[in-house]
Amino acid sequence: MKLFIILLPANFRLSPNMVFLYIIIALVLIFDFINGFHDSANSIATVVSTKVLSPLTAVIMAAFFNFIAFLIFPLKVASTMGKGVINPDVINLNVIAAAVVAAIIWNLVTWWYGLPSSSSHTLVGGLVGAAVASSGWGTVVFAGVMKIVIFIIIAPVLGMIMSFIISAIVIFFARKQSPSGVDKYFRRLQLLSAAAFSLGHGGNDAQKSMGIIWVALIVTGLTTKNDPISLWIVLSCHSAIAIGTLFGGWRIVKTMGQKITKLKPFEGFCAESAGALTLFGATHFGIPVSTTHTITGAIIGAGARKGVSAVKWGVTTKIFWAWILTIPVSAVISALIYFFLHLFV
Repeated sequence: MKLFIILLPANFRLSPNMVFLYIIIALVLIFDFINGFHDSANSIATVVSTKVLSPLTAVIMAAFFNFIAFLIFPLKVASTMGKGVINPDVINLNVIAAAVVAAIIWNLVTWWYGLPSSSSHTLVGGLVGAAVASSGWGTVVFAGVMKIVIFIIIAPVLGMIMSFIISAIVIFFARKQSPSGVDKYFRRLQLLSAAAFSLGHGGNDAQKSMGIIWVALIVTGLTTKNDPISLWIVLSCHSAIAIGTLFGGWRIVKTMGQKITKLKPFEGFCAESAGALTLFGATHFGIPVSTTHTITGAIIGAGARKGVSAVKWGVTTKIFWAWILTIPVSAVISALIYFFLHLFV
């Protein structure tokens, strides 16, 4: 520390604006950590509930594939979050800070009650609420927000349909195999499907935080909308979400892996494969979807193949309400936080 101080110019001073920027970057990385912590259940619930992997081994694997996702996917989702939700030209650091704090609060509340809500949508709601409180509805990019809102329905439905179809195909080709043979085969295949889903999770979710840091840098004039996202932003966000995944959210694992429907290894494989394919497609087109919604729909699809009664619809109804409330509640919390910051910051 002393060496660092000596190397600084004698007249070195950080402006209040720069200090606030560093605080926001730290908050975004905290959010990213909580996102990984909160959403680790999405990546590992099926592989843990089918007892293919121990919880510790599962989160290590998920964290690894969350981190390396930046090697696979272009940063289209980050661009959407940075420019496609609110107009970066008319917002300030208070808006970004309020949005991130609101997202952290809602994530922690839903984690505490074991509800698999969307980290993506709480961040979108936070941005919209704070931006409207700051400068009115004209700051909101409605086309981008509506695309994200529509995928609240499309992502889980697509995951459910794909999972149902994949399950039916698997059952057809495995119809002559013994139950123990099918179980043994798909316990191995589920390792691949769980890794693929973790890769999709890292590719889509880490980019949302990158977009927030990027827009904070745009607001402070340190970069422009036309500049690429710096490598340090990419690596720091993937590191934060990977470390968060290592800590795991066991309350949500229980809901996702046990309370919706009882899964066998081949059903876990089908759900994870359907979820991964959905995430890959959304990330390719730059759409910030909810990994929570996607895997929940996929799990329901795998369970529904056994009949409607195989799915515990009471649990899914509670999850559905958490999905519906996330954006508006996050927006209200964010607006209140913005008004507080506006008074004191």
